[in-house]
Amino acid sequence: MIKISQGGNALTLRKIILVTLAFFVLSSFSGSPYSRINEANDLIGTYLNAEKDAKVRIFLAMNNKYSGKVEWMQEPNHPDGKPKLDTKNPNPEKRDRARLGLVIMKNYEFNPSENRWEGGTIYDPKVGKTYDGYMYFSETDPKTLHLRGYVMGMPLLGRTSTWTKVD
Repeated sequence: MIKISQGGNALTLRKIILVTLAFFVLSSFSGSPYSRINEANDLIGTYLNAEKDAKVRIFLAMNNKYSGKVEWMQEPNHPDGKPKLDTKNPNPEKRDRARLGLVIMKNYEFNPSENRWEGGTIYDPKVGKTYDGYMYFSETDPKTLHLRGYVMGMPLLGRTSTWTKVD
């Protein structure tokens, strides 16, 4: 067995490994930012999207699931002063809705075992597509929300966008 001598005390390599292992195991339960556990309502708030051209307020809806509504747009109007509309919506009856004020996220539920919100959809009015999705906070920054949108029920067929909580 390898022995390391320090100040007259002989420590074995085995003891060093056991102490180090115990430290890492105990620190994983200490509430460090790397093991952050969310509560369902941590999601509620206003977020700046990845492009920084819109803010979405996420709230608990009447169905007890989380939804998100466009509350601010950098450019809510066209140059002629008319509001930007949901013109790319696949449903022609919805194409005259203003994008400002539009509910674009629906039906997210918190899954505590995965530490994320899932089962909802997110609509992108810029392209007129609705995606399945889930959301989770960064392990190191509770103001950074990652949204994964995907198609055909396959998270591998999608992309992740990062939003920043502003209130």
